Amino acid sequence: MSHCQDVCELEPNLDGQDLRIGVVMARFNKEVGEGLLSGCCQELLRLGVAPEHVTLATVPGALELALVLQTMAQSGRFDGLVAIGAVIRGETYHFEIVSNESARGITDVQLATGIPIANGVLTTENDDQALVRMHQKGMEAAQATVEMANLLKAIK
Repeated sequence: MSHCQDVCELEPNLDGQDLRIGVVMARFNKEVGEGLLSGCCQELLRLGVAPEHVTLATVPGALELALVLQTMAQSGRFDGLVAIGAVIRGETYHFEIVSNESARGITDVQLATGIPIANGVLTTENDDQALVRMHQKGMEAAQATVEMANLLKAIK
């Protein structure tokens, strides 16, 4: 795929064997969270991550994700993490605060710890948008964390 000849290209690797993955799910908007979790776990298993190598923690809402992700990242027990949850627009400015701050927190933890974190937090205008996207978004988050965990291992 590379246009540079004779370069060592690190190809995407979605082999989840031997990876240890942590998943943190926000319980607020629980139906959507469960749909995200279902898609994520199904995909992790399909990619070869052993069920006993997947650890799930739940938190009250999206703003609590970063602290638990940070604790998991610092534990040395995980190759990659997945954050899942749903922030659905209401009638107040709170949507922007929760959406922006949860994303910032997830990114900050990833950069501070060097542990890849797939951001599977849906931010939608309404419940219907979230319900339509939840399974696919969960799958994509699983793929992203496996790919990134393998890429970082290959670089090191």
